[in-house]
Amino acid sequence: MTRFAFTLEFDGTPFMGLQRQAHGPSVQQAVEEAVQAITGETVTLHAAGRTDSGVHALAMRVHVDVDKDLAPFRLMEAMNAKLRPDPIAVIACETKPKDWHARFSCLGRSYRYRISNRRAPLTLERGRAWQVTQPLDAEAMHRAAQALVGRHDFTTFRSAHCQARDPVKTLDRLDVRREGETVLVEAGARSFLHHQVRSMVGCLSLVGMGRWDERQVAEALEARDRAKLGLNAPPEGLYFVRAIYPDE
Repeated sequence: MTRFAFTLEFDGTPFMGLQRQAHGPSVQQAVEEAVQAITGETVTLHAAGRTDSGVHALAMRVHVDVDKDLAPFRLMEAMNAKLRPDPIAVIACETKPKDWHARFSCLGRSYRYRISNRRAPLTLERGRAWQVTQPLDAEAMHRAAQALVGRHDFTTFRSAHCQARDPVKTLDRLDVRREGETVLVEAGARSFLHHQVRSMVGCLSLVGMGRWDERQVAEALEARDRAKLGLNAPPEGLYFVRAIYPDE
């Protein structure tokens, strides 16, 4: 049996999320069915992270175990053929040892959130960025974000449906910068709670709009109360960017 690690790029718009769902299509289902069509084998996909409905990925790492002997490049080419027309691409494929695991071997994950800060309607970025028409102060957002960096109880910033046993996480970085009409929020940590990035971005946007003082982000964190969350940003601006492993 061979363990194949794929790096996936996908547009999350038509999917109910990465994981299989009973009520709609998922990235996992599409990839598993593509592997089965190629190999004749039923496989289970394991991923570095979980993404909600509408969330995208630039480089999601996943793995499957296959009995059939295949060259990684040929498998990648066959996968991309079978995945059409779904907006999923296998951009890299390699073999890994049996003790390598896409989820459990992962040492860090990074996300990017894109805010399109303009008044004109979105055309090319529709479904791939959150449009905020009110001017945003990205520098104030970055200053406020630093209160969230470090080890904290992120109860305020996690979904009520989050299944993590412990709300305490260590956020390695949370940076905000402007590139023209786009405000980018970059987050890095070993792992994240459900909706954590979107919740943090939502509160930072309130600071950028002047509706919250910078101190209110720290106060929301200290409250450890989901009811104190100011805003949960929508999924379409969120991208899984990178998974980090000890051998890479």
